[in-house]
Amino acid sequence: MKSINWHYESIEKQDQFQSIALKNTLNFLLKNSPFYQSFFKKHHISIDDIHTLKDLSLIPTTSKEDIQKYNHQFQCVESSKIIEYTATSGTLGSPVFVSLTQNDLNRLALNEMQSFLMMGVNENDIAQLMLTLDKQFMAGLAYHYGLTKINAGIVRTGPGLPQMQIETMQKLSTTVLIAVPSFIIKIIEYCQSENIDLNKLPIRKILCIGENIRNEDFSLNALAQKIKNHWNVELYSTYASTEMQTAFTECEAHQGGHHQPDLIIFEIVDEDGKQLKAGEYGEVTITSLGIEGMPLLRFRTGDIASYDDTPCMCGRLSRRISPIVGRKNQMIKCKGTTLFPATIFDILNQFSHIKEYVIEVKDNELQSDDLTLYLSIDIPIDECESMLKPFLQSRLRLTPNIKYLSTKEVLKMQFPNNNRKPIKFIDKRKTVKYERESEN
Repeated sequence: MKSINWHYESIEKQDQFQSIALKNTLNFLLKNSPFYQSFFKKHHISIDDIHTLKDLSLIPTTSKEDIQKYNHQFQCVESSKIIEYTATSGTLGSPVFVSLTQNDLNRLALNEMQSFLMMGVNENDIAQLMLTLDKQFMAGLAYHYGLTKINAGIVRTGPGLPQMQIETMQKLSTTVLIAVPSFIIKIIEYCQSENIDLNKLPIRKILCIGENIRNEDFSLNALAQKIKNHWNVELYSTYASTEMQTAFTECEAHQGGHHQPDLIIFEIVDEDGKQLKAGEYGEVTITSLGIEGMPLLRFRTGDIASYDDTPCMCGRLSRRISPIVGRKNQMIKCKGTTLFPATIFDILNQFSHIKEYVIEVKDNELQSDDLTLYLSIDIPIDECESMLKPFLQSRLRLTPNIKYLSTKEVLKMQFPNNNRKPIKFIDKRKTVKYERESEN
């Protein structure tokens, strides 16, 4: 595999390399993948017709539903060669398993090594992993392997209590945090209650996972601004998924997540699978490179974004993906207004009296969506209502249903069945057929 120096090659050279790597992937799938052998036959696909990245449009896309239905058929090696099983949530209720060989684990380490180097993390740093490494969670595994590869110090605190996190930072002089941004808010609240000066801690960078921290113009959103208002640290955004086994991570210019050309092909496509141009919004679709256990071809992630192919201010020439603006199947149409959950998250994060929240959407008889917010707040309900309703109306252009619960009740909604990640959007619609509209 090539090193991170691919970022400094021209787009044309990157595409030439990826076209060759694509042919290798197609040959591997045709030889080893029960799913893609059947897929090629069903759609009359001859891999000899695929020569360049543009030819990918000749191949239909696949989706998470395919992996859910035919999970084991995606595996390309004998089970005896699988040494790690990870899992991600499935669309049909049960988890989807992603299997990795030793080569895949080495690739995962390379992926995050390149991501951390992009951030300026090196062997002199001590990184605190404030996320789970159990429950078949790939991200924790990947970050650990990547940090090991650059010889950085690693502290596996997990998502433990804020007091323990702070004490660890103080005792070990941690310099880098890897955490969910909303958990960083809890760290800040704890420090405020204990009169701890955050800016006297040695932390210099935070890799924010699982939640968006940027607006479409790359400015910090409300969640990230909450952190920056109290803590003078540098925040980095990253975009990844278990199926992709690859991350798009920001450099120090903070102008989008850099594509890793040696590890993944990505396209932004429309509803029909047509490749869109730089700056156009569509669905992120990926083809994995160098994966043995469960490689994917033209896999639709469900995430809506765009990309930039101009040189980055950092000097790298690789394409950069925009912040994710929403998920295709999560678009909400309520009272004549179209919006994504991420937009509502950002607005709720701006209202300081909301402690925790969950968004729920249901079908109604008018072929529209009913939107309900479940909130825990730190002031009396009457006082909150008088400020919150006009606040929401001015920003959302509608007033959703609001139900006030205790923090404990909202957290129970966020973590059903001992979930490893908080669920802040609950979709109870029977059918979701919406696609991103042009004006958004």
